[in-house]
This record gives sequence, C-alpha cells and structure tokens, in this order.
Amino acid sequence: MFVTLRTVFDSIWSKAWILLVFTAAVWGAHGVGARMAIGEMSPMTLVLLRWFFVCLILGVALHRQLRDNAHLLLHAWRRLLPMGFFGFTAFNAIYYYAAYYTSAINLTLLQSLMPPMILAGALVVYRVKVTPAQICGLIMALAGIVVIASHGELARLLALQFNIGDIGILIACVFYSGYTLSLRSRPPLPALVFFTGLAGAAFLEAIPLFMTEIVAGAFYWPSLKGWLILVFVVLGPSLSSQITYMRGIELIGPGRAGLFNSLVPVFGALFAVLLLGEPFAPYHAVALGLGMGGVYFAERKA
Repeated sequence: MFVTLRTVFDSIWSKAWILLVFTAAVWGAHGVGARMAIGEMSPMTLVLLRWFFVCLILGVALHRQLRDNAHLLLHAWRRLLPMGFFGFTAFNAIYYYAAYYTSAINLTLLQSLMPPMILAGALVVYRVKVTPAQICGLIMALAGIVVIASHGELARLLALQFNIGDIGILIACVFYSGYTLSLRSRPPLPALVFFTGLAGAAFLEAIPLFMTEIVAGAFYWPSLKGWLILVFVVLGPSLSSQITYMRGIELIGPGRAGLFNSLVPVFGALFAVLLLGEPFAPYHAVALGLGMGGVYFAERKA
C-alpha cells in the first residue's frame, strides 16, 4: 500500500514520544550551538535576530491566519507578553551568557532540573495526579542534578560552590518551567498563530536588552560562522522544536512531557563530545544515566 507523506506526518504528529525525543535532540544540539556562537556574535544579537527571523518566516507563511485571528491575538496580549519573555527572551539571554562561563555539556545537563520543576508545578497548579513511577523518575532526575551541580565532588556540594554559568542555567530553567506549565491553559488560538504571537512578544522584549548591549559596548555583528549558527538556531531550537514541544504537551500534558527534558543532556553531551571535543568526565556519565533512567521508568509505567 502506498503511504503518502501526509499519512507519515499524521502518524508522527500523533505520537508524543517521537515529537518530544526530537525536541530533546534539537535542544541538546542547541547547547553546542550556544558554545560555538561565542566570539561569532554577541548574545543579545543572537536573541534578537533569532526571534526576528522566526516572526518573518511565520508572518509570511501564516499571513492569512494571522489576519483572521488578529483580534484574538490582541485580546491575549496579557498572556503573550509574560510567556514570550520568560519562555523565550529571558531564557535565551541567560542561556547564551551562561555559555561564556560553563561547558556545552553542563548547559544541557543542568536542564535536567526542568522535569522535576514541571512535575511539581503541575501537581501544585493543576492538581495533576503524580504516579509512583513519576516520583521515582523525578528523584532520579534530581539525583542527576546534584551530581552535575557538584561536579561529582561532595566537598564542592557541601561548600555550595557553583559556577556562575551553572547558576544562570538554573534560573533559566525556572523561567522555562513556568512557561511550560502555562501552555496547558494557553489562549484559545490556533497553535501556530499562538506561537507567532509568542515569537513577536519575544522579539519586542529583546529590543531593550539589545539596546543595553550596544550601550555597554558589548555588541558585535555576526561573522560568517555566526550567520550559519543563526540559521540552525532559527530553524531548530526557535521554530521546529518549539512547535513539537507544544504539540507534545497538548498530547500528554506538561507533567509527562516535561520529563523528556531529561533526555536533553544525553544529546547535548553526545554533540559536545563529537563536535567540540569537550572532555566527558565520569560524573557526566552518572548524571546522564540517572536522567535517562528517570524518564524511561516514568514513561514505561505511564
């Protein structure tokens, strides 16, 4: 039987685990991209341009839908502005500045903090039932976070010695966890129209930060390599993976979908070792195993 591309797409679009594994892979590669962008363009230039081009692409592709739903977008501005800021602008700004102080492996490993944050938030805010398997997965993910935050050294953990980049990622994780939880009760708009509104809000909110960077004398325009990195960031972390993440949450809810963020370090470490030649320490392996085991156990029992 001839299988059309539409049939394949519909099949993939209905399977949350495929969409969320793809999301984790792209976000893992994003950590490598953030490290590679150092010296190729200033951080807020990357934030501003990524959302500018996302708005441009979606604006052209969805101009009719945007026109038809313009009144609903304007009505939802009180939700779009904070979601766009915390989920996109602030998260990205902190993420790119943190890349100057920590490794690509740490950038992705520390995102293992998001699953327990999201699961706990879903319990508190939406009264979502948490299963024993999810609790076990959460504990395993938390253990992985402790390992990576301490760099595998008990003395460092007891002395609370954290890299400033690591602390920045932890703050960014809080922002994105809140954004993830807010997606469950997003305004009644078509998904892509809603995402366009978020991207527009993120772009507008990035302008003051971009201007601050210029005034501080920290601005520099992308190099050729920087433009190539920007293409990946726009098409991958900014566009396709955000859409698949929203769809995954729509299918299985923020609590279960958030657990897939534990896979981001798996892909991040793989890409960092292969593309950047970063060292892979034993404590990284322990943290990866805990993150992978947590999400597998929780989803196997779901």
